[in-house]
Amino acid sequence: MVTKDKLNKLLAELEATTTLEGLQKTIVRSRHVFGVDHIVYHWVDCAGEQYGCGSYSLDWIQRYVDMNYLRVDPVVIGCYQRFHPIDWKRLDWSGRAAREFFADAQQYGVGNQGYSIPIRGPSGQFALFTASHNCDDATWAEFIEINSRDLLLMAHYLNRKALEFEPGRRPEQVRSLSPREIDAMTLLAMGYSRAQVASTLSISEHTLRAYIESARFKLGAQNTTHAVARAINFGLIVV
Repeated sequence: MVTKDKLNKLLAELEATTTLEGLQKTIVRSRHVFGVDHIVYHWVDCAGEQYGCGSYSLDWIQRYVDMNYLRVDPVVIGCYQRFHPIDWKRLDWSGRAAREFFADAQQYGVGNQGYSIPIRGPSGQFALFTASHNCDDATWAEFIEINSRDLLLMAHYLNRKALEFEPGRRPEQVRSLSPREIDAMTLLAMGYSRAQVASTLSISEHTLRAYIESARFKLGAQNTTHAVARAINFGLIVV
């Protein structure tokens, strides 16, 4: 299980990152924190430019490109149609092309288990955050049950940082929320209850209420749901 201290250190390291190379180092280190074989992040920005970082081997990355696996990869296809995290076992692997792709991926050490989080941002940006591992179904199910919330948090922190490096990104003049307000709004948008948000951020529910009310006032929102919607529309948070 990932301790709160280890996760906070990882997120702090991510917040301090100023280069794409820094993102790569942080995401590679994150697999040791979570205790999995691989963690990978891939984004496509509003101009169609792509960037990926993670722990897959360079040989597999090149193989993926050479074989044009993007067109048959059930993870990419399935997650593009979803808004919520998905266990790979729930995707459609029945087609011949998908089965051949999976078998090839195993040869390159990708892992027989996977959990992918689709993320959508402003101006059509789309990203995937994936953890993969080699283990039996029961072990993986236990891992997901214990770590799913922390993986979600890591995914959205990483994506928010990655957006800072998007080519041609316009200055975010409307971003007036504090970091804590952004964190609170993001977790609420992801479906966390107020109690869960307060626990994740290590604050009291009274303090959380103050952050939410402050964000609601800044966004000109009638209620919390309206505030979350406006934060998403302004590109202040990514879900």
